[in-house]
Amino acid sequence: MKELTRYPRTVDIKGKEVVLEFMTANKKKEVLAFTRSLPVHDLLFLRRDINQPKVLSAWIRQIESGEIVSLLAYSEGNILGCTAVVRDEHSWSPHLGELRVLVGLKGRERGLGRVLIQESFLIALGLGLEKLTAYMTADQTGAIAVFEEMGFQAEALLRDHVRDKAGEKHDIVILSHDVERFQSQMHAYGMTDLF
Repeated sequence: MKELTRYPRTVDIKGKEVVLEFMTANKKKEVLAFTRSLPVHDLLFLRRDINQPKVLSAWIRQIESGEIVSLLAYSEGNILGCTAVVRDEHSWSPHLGELRVLVGLKGRERGLGRVLIQESFLIALGLGLEKLTAYMTADQTGAIAVFEEMGFQAEALLRDHVRDKAGEKHDIVILSHDVERFQSQMHAYGMTDLF
């Protein structure tokens, strides 16, 4: 699983050095500060409110158990973004992974989201996942566009699926990517070494 041994690593994003590393328990306070800096609307696609310390603790336990693989993106000592590949080997869909990406305000419009999606895709390949899904609110058009440029396709719209703290309901879009088919195509073209 060379995809999982490539971290930490440094990438250049529009002239800025960004370090990608695995999230660990000792990063809990930093991650909580990062998630609390995000607009609440950006978190509505998540099943739980990760601004609550007990939810973040559960996330870390799932990382430690191997159910989630999370990356953090740092620049100059600050978290700019994070990603998680979530899987459940005990479900009816052990071949499926859910991709969650959060990019802070300082990391937007720089291509960081795209890099985090690419890195998560490589992690999914390393984990042997066959399909990835991503959830977001329907009004997150910029994020939807980036996912679609990366080969994800709209699969479902869940109307009035989440409610924000003001009581307003929002639609959720589910996008998916056939990881197995992509990997087969790369093998057919002799491009497996690129990944």
